[in-house]
Amino acid sequence: MGKIKTEFAEGFPGLCVITPAVYRDARGSFSEVYNGRDLAQAGLQYSFVQENLIRSFYGTLRGMHFQRTAPQAKLIRVISGRMYDVAVDLRKESPSYGKWFGIELSEENALQLLIPRGFAHGCLTLSNEAVCAYLCDAYYAPGDEGGFMWNDPAVAIRWPELSTTGALPVLSDKDRRWPALQL
Repeated sequence: MGKIKTEFAEGFPGLCVITPAVYRDARGSFSEVYNGRDLAQAGLQYSFVQENLIRSFYGTLRGMHFQRTAPQAKLIRVISGRMYDVAVDLRKESPSYGKWFGIELSEENALQLLIPRGFAHGCLTLSNEAVCAYLCDAYYAPGDEGGFMWNDPAVAIRWPELSTTGALPVLSDKDRRWPALQL
């Protein structure tokens, strides 16, 4: 069983969209959401040490977050609802430095996003409610936390639904105070 499909994001070294096999029948569905052996066979060797769960309501934007000196790789999936997930490459030696990649993750499409170390991460809830789970390969270090403003003009992330409706996202106080990214 298992067998995932991996597709590396063009121009973003190490950033990978993962499609797990989903088996559906009259009872519902089954999927293997994580298999370290399958990832390793695809050239993705990670040892995850922490799992986080996010529950958010429509229009909630979390981000853009990273850890400064102890970065985390993340394997992200949406359990219920829909989210737009964004990764921004902060690796100065990377050809995609300062560029962003976005993808809709949902219960329906079952896609996962593997974000390597050195990226900032953020997500926007597109459904009335969404639950997102993600694995990390390093522990959260509160004193090492960094971030930048979600609408930084230098990065120019095109968030869905916000761009077309002009509505502002629901932000935490911390996310409201992040400065611009210094590229």
